[in-house]
Amino acid sequence: MSPREDLHELLRRAGLTVLADVPPGHVLPPEAGWRVARGTTAPDGALREVLDAAWWSRLADAGGEFLVAVLGHRIGGNDSWWTRVRSAGGAPGLSGGPGFLALSLDGEVLVAEVPGPEGPRLTAIDRLRGRLEEAAEAAGRETAAERDAVWASAPGRPAWPLHWAEGLGFNPAAPDALLIRLLDVAEGFLHGCGRPAVLDAAVTHPEARVRAATVDTFRPRLTPAQWVRLIRAEPSPVRRALWAEHACARGVELPEDVYDDLVTGPCRAEAAVLPGLPARHLPGLTHDTDPVVRAAACARWDELAAPLRERLLADHDGAVRTEALLAHHRGVPMPRAAFGALHAPRRALQQCCLAVELEEELIREGDDGARLALAANPRVSARGVAVLADDPDGDVRSTVALRADLTEDQRAAVRHEFDPSLLSRALPWVVALHADADAMRRLAGSSHPLVRRSVARARRLPPDVVERLARDEDRTVRLFLAESCDDAPAELLLDVWRWWDGSLSHPDRPRGHPNFPRAGLLRHIDDPDGRMRRLALDDPESTPADVARLARDPAAEVRRRAAEDPRLSPADAVRLVNDPASEVRGAAVRSPRLPARVLCGLLHDRDTAASAVTSPAIPVPVLYRLLAEAAAAVPARG
Repeated sequence: MSPREDLHELLRRAGLTVLADVPPGHVLPPEAGWRVARGTTAPDGALREVLDAAWWSRLADAGGEFLVAVLGHRIGGNDSWWTRVRSAGGAPGLSGGPGFLALSLDGEVLVAEVPGPEGPRLTAIDRLRGRLEEAAEAAGRETAAERDAVWASAPGRPAWPLHWAEGLGFNPAAPDALLIRLLDVAEGFLHGCGRPAVLDAAVTHPEARVRAATVDTFRPRLTPAQWVRLIRAEPSPVRRALWAEHACARGVELPEDVYDDLVTGPCRAEAAVLPGLPARHLPGLTHDTDPVVRAAACARWDELAAPLRERLLADHDGAVRTEALLAHHRGVPMPRAAFGALHAPRRALQQCCLAVELEEELIREGDDGARLALAANPRVSARGVAVLADDPDGDVRSTVALRADLTEDQRAAVRHEFDPSLLSRALPWVVALHADADAMRRLAGSSHPLVRRSVARARRLPPDVVERLARDEDRTVRLFLAESCDDAPAELLLDVWRWWDGSLSHPDRPRGHPNFPRAGLLRHIDDPDGRMRRLALDDPESTPADVARLARDPAAEVRRRAAEDPRLSPADAVRLVNDPASEVRGAAVRSPRLPARVLCGLLHDRDTAASAVTSPAIPVPVLYRLLAEAAAAVPARG
């Protein structure tokens, strides 16, 4: 039986008719309801000795309907959905079970029972919205003495220490020393950590999981020196070679002793293809007893002396001879006999220089796959490219249209196919020209959107190129310019913001761009588009009153922006902790403006513990106590 079916059966046994599982809409969500029931955000007078029948009468509408949630039966992920039910009258058989919440359809009456240390805790509240507003205002008046008293006894009972371990590393107030100690408990925070001292400790940490976490991320933040320390500290030769590969891919120049170690270890084949490997190691690699290493050495063909090339071409191992043959024919035309002897000719089609007659034959008589491979081969002759540009297969023509050796007039003449909605990456040959202003001017006028998109990925561009791309008809060109180019104009950034607010690779663009306009944004506070209203609080002239106004905005995205504002009032922070939208609640839980009593309660809530522990309002001594509890709860790791 599924969790949903299990819940529905439980409700039927309690005498309720299940109507539907429903999202909270504009009423209190179950997650927030549990906090009220446990007393974290409950108004005064909510506790009851008994739940008499009068409360159940107030709860149900004229048709006997209300909303219910049962502890331990999660519907819709993070307790975000209610189950709408109908009662025949009287109190349903929910008491004495795991715990429940019941809410009137208008969101004004809440009845609840949750387990407590001294028995069931019973809650019954009417005028719920108003009472929660009053409770938030009262909580917001917390005095310094009250705050100090709360933190003096925190954390108290360590309810969710593993959740604290998960979130502690993301607390901006946590000192480096604490994060270094946290490495022994949890390492997930390293994926977003840019603190030099913490990364210094991580790259030489005795546990492999910690060292790996420094690079097992979308965008490692290691300095070149830290990459070198990571490689040197790694006892596993396989991982040493892998870290070296990652470092070289990011342009790190490794010292010669690192290469010396790699080429004398069991991962010599991986070391052989590293671009920075000193040439003095190449002769030894070509004489290595392992054919995989000799084959890998062929990647540096142009740097090998003629006798070494001849040796590899005549190697007794067939795989080595094939690699050598392919490398040799990147510069010397491959005759028909050599091509015909290849067991798998695909790579030759993609990268080798072919004899004239062979190339013509393959273009004329080859199958679609062969012609497609030739269309991407940079060593195909100009005559061959011209024939492929008129190929009957659209994929072949589209590949030709992206070649680096075409003039823009030639590119425009190719009948290519391009889906502007598909994910696109910058063309490597265009990226290689990013520092060439004249090339950028020429390519910015290309007929091909992907070429223009690739230009827009340049970090710096001449003013005339920026102006041209900012008016491009392809909005992805404009997006890439906003994400990547430091010269993107303010008007473009504001325009892109209307339909884009960040990606995994550029999460802070366009709004985080240095050129994004700030002054004058307050005019958007009445904009019909919630996305634009969000910007009002970025204006230097905005006030706490503007924050309070947007904290009550009908759009969740606007309320979330208000919840993230450091000028948010403590009372509004408490109120938004109970917001119907999960993203708003999450931002409010992390707000440094929360009163200490509420924040401490959130640390003991399963749903909020990992987020609440990231609040910079938690005093550093308390953070150390939380870390100690987390460390005690984490099983020893080998």
